Amino acid sequence: MAKRIFFFILTNVLVLTTITIIFMLTGAGNYITANGIDYGALLIFSAIIGFTGAFISLLMSRWMAKKMMNVKVIDPDGPMNSRERQIVEMVHRMSRAAGITKMPEVGIYHSPEVNAFATGPSKNRSLVAVSAGLLNEMDDAAVEGVIAHEVAHIANGDMVTMTLLQGVVNTFVVFLARIAAFVASRFVKEEMAPIVHFIAIIVFQIAFSILGSLVVFAYSRYREFHADRGGADLAGKDKMIHALRSLQAYTNRVSDEKDTAIASLKINGKRKSALFSTHPDLSDRIARLEAK
Repeated sequence: MAKRIFFFILTNVLVLTTITIIFMLTGAGNYITANGIDYGALLIFSAIIGFTGAFISLLMSRWMAKKMMNVKVIDPDGPMNSRERQIVEMVHRMSRAAGITKMPEVGIYHSPEVNAFATGPSKNRSLVAVSAGLLNEMDDAAVEGVIAHEVAHIANGDMVTMTLLQGVVNTFVVFLARIAAFVASRFVKEEMAPIVHFIAIIVFQIAFSILGSLVVFAYSRYREFHADRGGADLAGKDKMIHALRSLQAYTNRVSDEKDTAIASLKINGKRKSALFSTHPDLSDRIARLEAK
Protein backbone atom coordinates (compact mmCIF):
# COMPACT_ATOMS: atom_id res chain seq x y z
CA MET A 1 0.00 0.00 0.00
CA ALA A 2 2.89 2.41 0.61
CA LYS A 3 3.39 2.74 -3.14
CA ARG A 4 -0.20 3.91 -3.39
CA ILE A 5 0.27 6.44 -0.59
CA PHE A 6 3.59 7.66 -2.02
CA PHE A 7 2.17 8.27 -5.49
CA PHE A 8 -0.89 9.98 -4.07
CA ILE A 9 1.05 12.32 -1.74
CA LEU A 10 3.69 13.14 -4.37
CA THR A 11 1.03 13.91 -6.97
CA ASN A 12 -0.92 15.93 -4.42
CA VAL A 13 2.07 18.13 -3.54
CA LEU A 14 2.87 18.75 -7.22
CA VAL A 15 -0.75 19.48 -8.14
CA LEU A 16 -1.29 21.69 -5.09
CA THR A 17 1.85 23.70 -5.87
CA THR A 18 0.84 24.09 -9.53
CA ILE A 19 -2.69 25.25 -8.65
CA THR A 20 -1.26 27.67 -6.10
CA ILE A 21 1.14 29.25 -8.62
CA ILE A 22 -1.64 29.61 -11.21
CA PHE A 23 -3.96 31.27 -8.68
CA MET A 24 -1.22 33.62 -7.52
CA LEU A 25 -0.16 34.64 -11.03
CA THR A 26 -3.75 35.28 -12.09
CA GLY A 27 -4.60 37.14 -8.90
CA ALA A 28 -7.55 34.88 -8.17
CA GLY A 29 -8.81 34.40 -4.63
CA ASN A 30 -7.67 37.69 -3.12
CA TYR A 31 -7.98 37.45 0.65
CA ILE A 32 -5.75 40.38 1.71
CA THR A 33 -7.57 43.63 2.42
CA ALA A 34 -6.43 47.06 3.60
CA ASN A 35 -7.05 45.83 7.16
CA GLY A 36 -5.04 42.61 6.75
CA ILE A 37 -6.21 39.04 6.08
CA ASP A 38 -9.88 38.27 5.55
CA TYR A 39 -9.83 34.91 7.32
CA GLY A 40 -13.26 33.83 6.12
CA ALA A 41 -12.34 34.44 2.48
CA LEU A 42 -8.98 32.73 3.02
CA LEU A 43 -10.64 29.64 4.50
CA ILE A 44 -13.01 29.31 1.53
CA PHE A 45 -10.12 29.88 -0.88
CA SER A 46 -8.02 27.26 0.97
CA ALA A 47 -10.81 24.66 0.87
CA ILE A 48 -11.31 25.17 -2.88
CA ILE A 49 -7.61 24.73 -3.62
CA GLY A 50 -7.18 21.93 -1.06
CA PHE A 51 -9.99 19.68 -2.24
CA THR A 52 -9.36 20.44 -5.93
CA GLY A 53 -5.75 19.34 -5.51
CA ALA A 54 -6.74 16.18 -3.66
CA PHE A 55 -9.33 15.09 -6.23
CA ILE A 56 -7.04 15.82 -9.19
CA SER A 57 -4.40 13.68 -7.46
CA LEU A 58 -6.94 10.90 -7.04
CA LEU A 59 -7.90 11.01 -10.72
CA MET A 60 -4.23 10.85 -11.73
CA SER A 61 -3.21 8.13 -9.26
CA ARG A 62 -3.61 5.08 -11.50
CA TRP A 63 -1.91 6.75 -14.49
CA MET A 64 0.96 8.01 -12.29
CA ALA A 65 1.52 4.58 -10.76
CA LYS A 66 1.69 2.86 -14.14
CA LYS A 67 4.09 5.44 -15.58
CA MET A 68 6.41 5.75 -12.59
CA MET A 69 6.66 2.01 -11.93
CA ASN A 70 6.59 0.99 -15.60
CA VAL A 71 3.78 -1.45 -14.86
CA LYS A 72 2.98 -3.95 -17.60
CA VAL A 73 -0.81 -4.19 -17.61
CA ILE A 74 -1.99 -7.69 -18.51
CA ASP A 75 -4.77 -7.93 -21.09
CA PRO A 76 -7.17 -10.55 -19.65
CA ASP A 77 -8.40 -11.33 -23.16
CA GLY A 78 -4.96 -11.45 -24.76
CA PRO A 79 -2.07 -13.92 -24.70
CA MET A 80 -0.70 -14.63 -21.22
CA ASN A 81 1.84 -16.98 -19.74
CA SER A 82 0.74 -19.32 -16.96
CA ARG A 83 1.97 -17.07 -14.15
CA GLU A 84 0.23 -14.00 -15.54
CA ARG A 85 -3.00 -15.95 -15.99
CA GLN A 86 -2.78 -17.17 -12.40
CA ILE A 87 -2.38 -13.60 -11.06
CA VAL A 88 -5.23 -12.25 -13.19
CA GLU A 89 -7.52 -15.09 -12.07
CA MET A 90 -6.61 -14.46 -8.41
CA VAL A 91 -7.37 -10.75 -8.65
CA HIS A 92 -10.64 -11.33 -10.50
CA ARG A 93 -11.77 -14.06 -8.12
CA MET A 94 -11.04 -11.91 -5.06
CA SER A 95 -12.69 -8.89 -6.67
CA ARG A 96 -15.90 -10.77 -7.42
CA ALA A 97 -15.95 -12.10 -3.86
CA ALA A 98 -15.53 -8.53 -2.59
CA GLY A 99 -18.51 -7.36 -4.66
CA ILE A 100 -16.51 -5.32 -7.18
CA THR A 101 -18.47 -5.25 -10.44
CA LYS A 102 -15.78 -4.04 -12.84
CA MET A 103 -12.56 -6.00 -12.59
CA PRO A 104 -9.42 -4.03 -11.69
CA GLU A 105 -6.56 -3.75 -14.15
CA VAL A 106 -3.85 -6.24 -13.24
CA GLY A 107 -0.18 -5.50 -13.78
CA ILE A 108 3.33 -6.73 -13.05
CA TYR A 109 6.36 -4.49 -12.79
CA HIS A 110 9.93 -5.72 -12.97
CA SER A 111 11.60 -5.00 -9.67
CA PRO A 112 13.46 -7.27 -7.23
CA GLU A 113 11.63 -5.71 -4.28
CA VAL A 114 8.87 -7.75 -2.65
CA ASN A 115 5.98 -5.38 -3.11
CA ALA A 116 2.40 -4.97 -4.30
CA PHE A 117 -0.03 -2.08 -4.40
CA ALA A 118 -3.56 -1.13 -5.39
CA THR A 119 -4.59 2.29 -6.61
CA GLY A 120 -7.19 4.09 -8.69
CA PRO A 121 -9.88 6.76 -8.39
CA SER A 122 -12.73 4.33 -7.72
CA LYS A 123 -13.64 0.67 -7.29
CA ASN A 124 -14.46 0.48 -10.99
CA ARG A 125 -11.26 2.20 -12.15
CA SER A 126 -8.61 0.49 -10.11
CA LEU A 127 -5.27 -1.23 -10.57
CA VAL A 128 -3.62 -4.09 -8.67
CA ALA A 129 0.10 -4.43 -9.41
CA VAL A 130 2.62 -6.91 -8.05
CA SER A 131 6.39 -6.91 -8.39
CA ALA A 132 8.38 -9.65 -10.06
CA GLY A 133 10.28 -9.94 -6.78
CA LEU A 134 7.11 -10.82 -4.89
CA LEU A 135 6.22 -13.53 -7.40
CA ASN A 136 9.73 -14.98 -7.23
CA GLU A 137 10.03 -14.94 -3.44
CA MET A 138 6.56 -16.02 -2.30
CA ASP A 139 4.62 -19.22 -2.66
CA ASP A 140 1.11 -19.24 -4.14
CA ALA A 141 -0.67 -19.10 -0.78
CA ALA A 142 1.31 -16.03 0.30
CA VAL A 143 0.75 -14.31 -3.06
CA GLU A 144 -2.98 -14.97 -2.71
CA GLY A 145 -2.96 -13.39 0.75
CA VAL A 146 -1.14 -10.30 -0.53
CA ILE A 147 -3.55 -9.90 -3.46
CA ALA A 148 -6.54 -10.34 -1.15
CA HIS A 149 -5.15 -7.54 1.03
CA GLU A 150 -4.82 -5.19 -1.97
CA VAL A 151 -8.30 -6.03 -3.29
CA ALA A 152 -9.65 -5.30 0.21
CA HIS A 153 -8.19 -1.78 -0.06
CA ILE A 154 -10.17 -1.29 -3.28
CA ALA A 155 -13.37 -2.78 -1.85
CA ASN A 156 -13.04 -0.60 1.28
CA GLY A 157 -12.80 2.55 -0.87
CA ASP A 158 -9.59 3.56 0.86
CA MET A 159 -8.44 5.86 -1.95
CA VAL A 160 -11.63 7.92 -1.79
CA THR A 161 -11.54 8.28 1.99
CA MET A 162 -7.83 9.08 1.72
CA THR A 163 -8.73 11.83 -0.76
CA LEU A 164 -11.28 13.38 1.59
CA LEU A 165 -8.72 13.33 4.41
CA GLN A 166 -6.06 14.81 2.12
CA GLY A 167 -8.52 17.55 1.11
CA VAL A 168 -8.96 18.55 4.75
CA VAL A 169 -5.18 18.45 5.32
CA ASN A 170 -4.62 20.51 2.16
CA THR A 171 -7.11 23.11 3.36
CA PHE A 172 -5.17 23.64 6.57
CA VAL A 173 -1.86 23.58 4.67
CA VAL A 174 -2.98 26.32 2.27
CA PHE A 175 -4.60 28.34 5.08
CA LEU A 176 -1.62 28.25 7.45
CA ALA A 177 0.97 28.71 4.68
CA ARG A 178 -0.65 31.99 3.61
CA ILE A 179 -0.87 33.31 7.14
CA ALA A 180 2.80 32.46 7.72
CA ALA A 181 3.79 34.00 4.38
CA PHE A 182 1.83 37.18 5.16
CA VAL A 183 3.61 37.50 8.49
CA ALA A 184 7.01 36.89 6.84
CA SER A 185 6.35 39.55 4.21
CA ARG A 186 5.80 42.14 6.97
CA PHE A 187 9.47 41.90 7.98
CA VAL A 188 10.92 43.10 4.66
CA LYS A 189 10.84 46.36 2.75
CA GLU A 190 7.52 47.21 1.13
CA GLU A 191 8.87 46.85 -2.41
CA MET A 192 10.18 43.36 -1.62
CA ALA A 193 7.04 42.19 0.22
CA PRO A 194 5.18 40.78 -2.85
CA ILE A 195 8.20 38.69 -3.90
CA VAL A 196 8.83 37.42 -0.37
CA HIS A 197 5.13 36.67 0.04
CA PHE A 198 5.07 34.67 -3.21
CA ILE A 199 8.18 32.62 -2.37
CA ALA A 200 7.17 32.15 1.26
CA ILE A 201 3.79 30.70 0.28
CA ILE A 202 5.48 27.99 -1.83
CA VAL A 203 8.07 27.19 0.84
CA PHE A 204 5.60 27.09 3.74
CA GLN A 205 3.09 25.12 1.70
CA ILE A 206 5.62 22.38 0.88
CA ALA A 207 6.85 22.31 4.50
CA PHE A 208 3.32 22.11 5.92
CA SER A 209 2.42 19.45 3.32
CA ILE A 210 5.23 17.28 4.66
CA LEU A 211 3.96 17.76 8.21
CA GLY A 212 0.40 17.11 7.06
CA SER A 213 1.49 13.82 5.53
CA LEU A 214 1.98 12.52 9.09
CA VAL A 215 -1.81 12.59 9.45
CA VAL A 216 -2.16 10.66 6.19
CA PHE A 217 0.43 8.12 7.37
CA ALA A 218 -1.47 7.62 10.63
CA TYR A 219 -4.69 7.00 8.72
CA SER A 220 -2.85 4.60 6.42
CA ARG A 221 -1.66 2.55 9.41
CA TYR A 222 -5.22 2.41 10.73
CA ARG A 223 -6.59 1.22 7.36
CA GLU A 224 -3.94 -1.51 7.05
CA PHE A 225 -5.57 -3.45 9.88
CA HIS A 226 -8.91 -3.21 8.08
CA ALA A 227 -7.35 -4.40 4.81
CA ASP A 228 -5.79 -7.35 6.66
CA ARG A 229 -9.20 -8.33 8.00
CA GLY A 230 -10.70 -7.91 4.54
CA GLY A 231 -7.90 -10.02 3.06
CA ALA A 232 -8.58 -12.71 5.65
CA ASP A 233 -12.26 -12.73 4.69
CA LEU A 234 -11.42 -13.06 0.98
CA ALA A 235 -8.50 -15.50 1.01
CA GLY A 236 -8.91 -17.09 4.41
CA LYS A 237 -7.37 -16.17 7.73
CA ASP A 238 -4.58 -18.75 7.43
CA LYS A 239 -3.43 -17.46 4.02
CA MET A 240 -3.46 -13.86 5.18
CA ILE A 241 -1.37 -14.71 8.24
CA HIS A 242 0.92 -16.84 6.08
CA ALA A 243 1.40 -13.89 3.70
CA LEU A 244 2.34 -11.57 6.58
CA ARG A 245 4.69 -14.15 8.09
CA SER A 246 6.33 -14.61 4.68
CA LEU A 247 6.80 -10.86 4.38
CA GLN A 248 8.24 -10.79 7.88
CA ALA A 249 10.68 -13.62 7.16
CA TYR A 250 11.81 -11.98 3.93
CA THR A 251 12.28 -8.58 5.58
CA ASN A 252 14.30 -10.08 8.42
CA ARG A 253 16.46 -12.06 5.99
CA VAL A 254 17.23 -9.05 3.81
CA SER A 255 17.88 -6.92 6.90
CA ASP A 256 20.35 -9.49 8.20
CA GLU A 257 22.06 -9.87 4.82
CA LYS A 258 22.41 -6.18 4.00
CA ASP A 259 22.00 -3.82 6.97
CA THR A 260 19.22 -1.95 5.15
CA ALA A 261 15.51 -1.37 5.61
CA ILE A 262 14.25 -2.88 2.39
CA ALA A 263 10.50 -3.14 2.82
CA SER A 264 8.08 -5.86 1.93
CA LEU A 265 4.97 -4.01 0.86
CA LYS A 266 7.15 -1.08 1.97
CA ILE A 267 7.00 -2.16 5.61
CA ASN A 268 10.39 -1.33 7.01
CA GLY A 269 12.26 -4.16 8.63
CA LYS A 270 13.98 -1.66 10.92
CA ARG A 271 11.47 1.02 11.67
CA LYS A 272 13.12 4.42 12.11
CA SER A 273 9.96 6.10 13.35
CA ALA A 274 6.38 4.94 13.65
CA LEU A 275 5.26 8.47 12.73
CA PHE A 276 6.76 8.17 9.25
CA SER A 277 5.56 4.63 8.61
CA THR A 278 2.58 3.93 6.37
CA HIS A 279 2.20 0.44 7.86
CA PRO A 280 1.95 -0.93 11.41
CA ASP A 281 4.58 -3.38 12.58
CA LEU A 282 4.11 -6.81 11.01
CA SER A 283 4.07 -8.49 14.40
CA ASP A 284 1.15 -6.29 15.47
CA ARG A 285 -0.74 -7.09 12.27
CA ILE A 286 -0.21 -10.82 12.71
CA ALA A 287 -1.25 -10.68 16.36
CA ARG A 288 -4.50 -8.90 15.52
CA LEU A 289 -5.40 -11.45 12.86
CA GLU A 290 -4.61 -14.34 15.18
CA ALA A 291 -6.89 -12.81 17.82
CA LYS A 292 -9.71 -12.31 15.25
